[in-house]
Amino acid sequence: MSKSITTRILSFLFAFLLVSMFAFAQDDGTTQGNGTTDNTTQTGGAAGGLSDNADVIAKGEELFNGNCKQCHAVNAKVVGPALAKVYERRNIPWLINFIKYPQKTIESGDAYAVALYKQYNQFMPNHDFLKDDEIVAILSWVKKETDNPTVAKTPPTGEPGTPQNPTESNSGLLVGIVVALATLLVVVLAVLAMLGSVLTKYLAKEKALSEADRAILEQKVEWGKILTSRGFVGIVSFVFVALVLKVATEALVTIGVQQGYAPDQPIPFSHKLHAGQYEIDCKYCHHTVEKSKHASIPGPYVCMNCHNAIKTTSPNMDLIYKAVENDEPIQWVRVHNLPDLAYFNHAQHVKVAGLDCTNCHGNIKEMEVVQQVSLLTMGWCIDCHRKTEVNAKGNGYYDNLLEMHSKYSKQPMKVENIGGLECSKCHY
Repeated sequence: MSKSITTRILSFLFAFLLVSMFAFAQDDGTTQGNGTTDNTTQTGGAAGGLSDNADVIAKGEELFNGNCKQCHAVNAKVVGPALAKVYERRNIPWLINFIKYPQKTIESGDAYAVALYKQYNQFMPNHDFLKDDEIVAILSWVKKETDNPTVAKTPPTGEPGTPQNPTESNSGLLVGIVVALATLLVVVLAVLAMLGSVLTKYLAKEKALSEADRAILEQKVEWGKILTSRGFVGIVSFVFVALVLKVATEALVTIGVQQGYAPDQPIPFSHKLHAGQYEIDCKYCHHTVEKSKHASIPGPYVCMNCHNAIKTTSPNMDLIYKAVENDEPIQWVRVHNLPDLAYFNHAQHVKVAGLDCTNCHGNIKEMEVVQQVSLLTMGWCIDCHRKTEVNAKGNGYYDNLLEMHSKYSKQPMKVENIGGLECSKCHY
């Protein structure tokens, strides 16, 4: 009887493992199948000179968002006309020429271009900086959106448009793994309990057991005494107090830390577009960063250096025009804010030390909305001073310091070696 039960249990476990392995393999095969289908779709070509390649369409969407979105939409009129099926109203070469040189096309007497001008009573800015294949990519994306419009996704939690934590996307997978492991653990414990019960019953029938062995076999676990024992209560109390102290300590050390802070700005400004796609140097807008304690925040006149000719009309541009007309600054919301007791000099770090903006501010070129990436705590700054080598190349100010340092150490001279950890360096 015991052998039959044991055989059934082992058969159950073996079948469970086989089913699990088959399920994972099936899931993996399905994923790979979808990938193959997608690749097949991407390699096709669309009629009329446009492309249905996924990479081309993605590039077109990026270019549209950066250059066209302020004035156009696919299925709605904004500043300019809706672009749905524009590739059917005019041929591709005509569209490329018009997008690059709209004013010249209108002045040439082209009937369709003249009619557009009379309807909207304004010139579209020249887009001669776009290559032909980039315009084709934009039109390919427009065709894709015309045929299969993208449904806007609603943020799952928080306020509308609130950026989600990127780590949340993997939380479901992590929970699934934990549940699976917990289920497997429960199954193993159940199997062990059943095996123990079967073996106990089997041994109880043995007549050759000694009195000591039979006493061990018949003894029962007294859970009440175990749970009320000093040792168990002490262990539980220690774990509880340790967890409370851990939570309290983590809460205390994060007071004033604003890592991840990404406030909404009065005028939406994409660093990904300006600093990333168009590669505008950070120092163009923050022009005092190499000669002042502060990195300047751009006023409306800095914006107008470009926007007097590029994207001159849009709801956001109206806000800049209003600031210029009223001769008032744009009320940007500060993102990185050190306490008053801490002294920090941008020029010393950027001009003298030669640090890049990304050292403290993260990969700004990929940010639609700027957020605080680094901790900016005292410990974070001290750690940087301990690890960073002094940029002494070509700077005669450090010659004597380098000579003295080389006498006592073979290691490179770090910021901490020249007083980078002294309290008065950062505190008045």
